[in-house]
Amino acid sequence: MSQPSSARGDQWTFLTNHARVLIALARDPEVRLRDVAGLIGITERAVQLIVADLEAAGYLTRTRVGRRNRYTIDPTVALRHPTEADHPVGDLLATFLHREDTPATDAESAAS
Repeated sequence: MSQPSSARGDQWTFLTNHARVLIALARDPEVRLRDVAGLIGITERAVQLIVADLEAAGYLTRTRVGRRNRYTIDPTVALRHPTEADHPVGDLLATFLHREDTPATDAESAAS
């Protein structure tokens, strides 16, 4: 069995920073991007670019509330990679969030 090279063996992770940002925003929709950056260990500017990517792709919307932003995630948008495209992002979020914290779809919200 081959051993990972010491140069990169401890460096990889399963989730991308895009996934980490999305999970952080799902956990706290009013969190400051500066705080997300500190939590994840990337720059605030990197978080801003990721949020812009997620917003442009339809995964989240940003609403101004006073001096802060509130982020709303659309859990019905499909994951981007072709091998996962049959799964909505809500499935990923449900894995990392408590079931009661998982963002509801509009249909679920209307039924309540």
